[in-house]
Amino acid sequence: MNGFWSAWIMFLVVLNLGITFFLFLWGPRVRIPVQQDGTTGHVWAHGVLREGLHRLPTWWIVLSGAMFAAAFAYLVLYPGFGSFRGVLGWSQHGEVQQHLDENQQKLSGLMQTIANTGIEQLATEPAVTSYGQRLFIDNCAACHGREGHGNPVLGAPNLVDGDWLYGGDPQTILASILDGRQGTMPPMAGSLDAAGVRNLAHYVLSLSGAPHSPTGAAAGRESFAVCAACHGAEGKGNPALGAPNLTDNTWLYGGDLASIERTIREGRSGVMPGWRSRLPEHDVRAITAWIFAQSHEGAGQP
Repeated sequence: MNGFWSAWIMFLVVLNLGITFFLFLWGPRVRIPVQQDGTTGHVWAHGVLREGLHRLPTWWIVLSGAMFAAAFAYLVLYPGFGSFRGVLGWSQHGEVQQHLDENQQKLSGLMQTIANTGIEQLATEPAVTSYGQRLFIDNCAACHGREGHGNPVLGAPNLVDGDWLYGGDPQTILASILDGRQGTMPPMAGSLDAAGVRNLAHYVLSLSGAPHSPTGAAAGRESFAVCAACHGAEGKGNPALGAPNLTDNTWLYGGDLASIERTIREGRSGVMPGWRSRLPEHDVRAITAWIFAQSHEGAGQP
């Protein structure tokens, strides 16, 4: 704050407090003319109501005096009187920095634990999983949901059901978060007509034991040979390619006939962005520990 504004603020403070304090001292002593009946002569309701005059109550005078004393004490102790910082030297920036330093001191031990401990062990540490859950909510819940249950509309997989596209071991989960993933299911509309797409969809449904047309599934079995290159001859998927298991009744984009037909006809392209440039690795390890704890029975908190 430059000298002009500091002086201006000091002037306003002195002016306002000075006038108010003067009125406080002068008010109880000023003599107000009254009539013989002790009223001021002001009447309402055709004389039914008359304005009386009484001294200010003692409690009000004492309380007001205490407030003036508190105001003067505040201006001495804390900032408020221009550029004067107060005898205590307090500032908002200083208090915020103090809290940040205290928080960093509390977190330093936790960060060391996260950096030097295996993720499976971290998944059993409540302080780590609580920290990881908060980071997950802040950074991942927009797609995967607050509890990690996924979002078929976005193609964001459920992270707590134990079913994994690329593998659910700690290092694979860590790699998925740090470097991201990009899965592609090519469209087959160019090589299959509508009937062929429907038959292939019935065959895919048959792999998981879902309700389907046996006739359509039999007709679509031959077309599945193209799909087997990624999903395997038995449709059990391939984590190396991110090709999902089609036999477990867990579906990323929906497992009804219409959704599967659309997937076959139009293809799918799911992108998991990498977070290496946005989050430090110890934060990603904490998120991984929380995800691992949720998706593996007996690991960490339920």
